[in-house]
Amino acid sequence: MRGSLVVANWKMHGCRASVSDLVVGLKAELDDDIQAAVVVCPPYLFISQVADALSGTAIQWGSQNLSEQAEGAYTGEIAAPMLAEAGCQFAIVGHSERRLLYAESDQQVAAKFAAAQGVGLTPILCVGESLQQRNSGEALDWIERQLQAVIDAVGMGAFAEAVVAYEPIWAIGTGKTATPEQAQEVHAHIRQVLAKADPVLAEALQILYGGSVKADNAAQLFAKADIDGALVGGASLNVAEFAAICRAAV
Repeated sequence: MRGSLVVANWKMHGCRASVSDLVVGLKAELDDDIQAAVVVCPPYLFISQVADALSGTAIQWGSQNLSEQAEGAYTGEIAAPMLAEAGCQFAIVGHSERRLLYAESDQQVAAKFAAAQGVGLTPILCVGESLQQRNSGEALDWIERQLQAVIDAVGMGAFAEAVVAYEPIWAIGTGKTATPEQAQEVHAHIRQVLAKADPVLAEALQILYGGSVKADNAAQLFAKADIDGALVGGASLNVAEFAAICRAAV
């Protein structure tokens, strides 16, 4: 049976003081009643601070991004081996903001996926469609293309050590949320696409929903058969809100 996973993406928010407050609050709020695995992904600069504060707890940490290159003259980039050395267990790849704002292609995302796995990080592969693609009926085909680029690059077997996150671009930071039925349709499709290659692996894969997840809609989303948790943005910056989302994941 698949376990639940809730991932906090703090994006480009925080300072040392606010990160300290967040971590202290999470350690206090995420008690033994939480059944989901919990991961926090702070900005690069605060990963070591978070790692020190969370060491010895059940809360894990990861990165919001990484370079597809292992080392070299790539000013401003962070390599997978550096993240592994900082104790990261996860790395988000292909977030819609990276695809849209920084023009990351499906092929580059696949290369980042491979780079993460190459040092033992679990990639959280983000896929999703724009409002135009949803309204034109292209959403499922678009998402299948994003998945296929990774399968072509690293093979279906790589998904045994990965997580997929469905994030409808039109619902990120907008306050809009896909209905539980809309989200379930896409999650089921993702599982069906992967099941064509390996039904056992596809059934075991954790698929998260990301897109304005809040305490008041989390339980309805998590009740769906193929939604195994959440990739949480803005709500993860509020300890009480994020803890409530984690409690809803069973």
